[in-house]
Amino acid sequence: MEYVVITYLYLAILLYVVLGGADFGAGIIELFTSQRNIGQTRRTLYHAIGPIWEANHMWLIIVIVILFVGFPLIYSELSIYLHIPLLIMLMGIIARGTAFVFRHYDAVKDDMQELYNKVFVWSSFITPFFLGVIAGSTISGHINRESNTYLETYIFSWLNWFSLSVGLFTVALCGFLASVYLVGEAESENDRMRFVHKVRQMNVIAIGSGVLVFVAAVVDEIPLLTWVFAEPVGLAAVIAASGSLLFMWQWMKTQNMMGPRVLAGFQVTMILLAISYSHFPNFVILHGGDALSLLEHTAPPKTMQALALALLTGSVFILPALFYLYYSFKKKDSESYTER
Repeated sequence: MEYVVITYLYLAILLYVVLGGADFGAGIIELFTSQRNIGQTRRTLYHAIGPIWEANHMWLIIVIVILFVGFPLIYSELSIYLHIPLLIMLMGIIARGTAFVFRHYDAVKDDMQELYNKVFVWSSFITPFFLGVIAGSTISGHINRESNTYLETYIFSWLNWFSLSVGLFTVALCGFLASVYLVGEAESENDRMRFVHKVRQMNVIAIGSGVLVFVAAVVDEIPLLTWVFAEPVGLAAVIAASGSLLFMWQWMKTQNMMGPRVLAGFQVTMILLAISYSHFPNFVILHGGDALSLLEHTAPPKTMQALALALLTGSVFILPALFYLYYSFKKKDSESYTER
């Protein structure tokens, strides 16, 4: 049953990065949009994420529940040593959701709208940044359970070059995903070409920040190059991600955007596979070479069995309802545009 739970854990992480990441990326795109195009960009963003933005956080909730129930030691260690970036990330999620609602449904249109807009875009940047910082910290080896100072225990566990570079890379990936998805939501050819230009920009930024991650790994003496390129699976994942990028740009020239969207999600999947495969089942790499393993540091067998059954049963009810949610809102949007 451990492998069932682990599979759901990684799938939930992947879906949160791909779907929730694109959600965050929408605010990042807005942050770097000129005042001349900001109005049209906001309308397109709202049309794309408005109906289902809250559902994306379901994947994060599943990750937290799985760690809390199935891997309590890992959950408690992360909650202790990374409580500062975790708190900032959660505050960003709350601020972003609040600002998104108020800027669209506030009955009074006044100067507060500008405040809502700023809170939305900056929290869209801050939240994935600290999500990446947390992810980088889990494999950086900077979490030191033997430390006896506040700075080393609670600050330098995440405030290091590698974790910060992973945070920037995560922001770039979110912007890239959002720009690819938004090309298909454009209402005119002019808007479509504008979002294609955003894809190019975010693609370059993602590649540049990815290189920065490897440089920071060398500086912090993290064997990331070995993890990615020394393992056949990691190397194959990098090749697959790079090759699919070429296909995506060729497909981008057509009007069918389903292909590029699938390929963008595939690229993120391959990136996560390349980074995590070589040190699986270790989920947290600690200072000194120790690690917290998904196979060794688990809850009692009966708890894991109950959790696996709950996840399998929940999938039968939740996933069809979620797919219908996407379908119904997209159908409603299409009908509204047809009426116009």
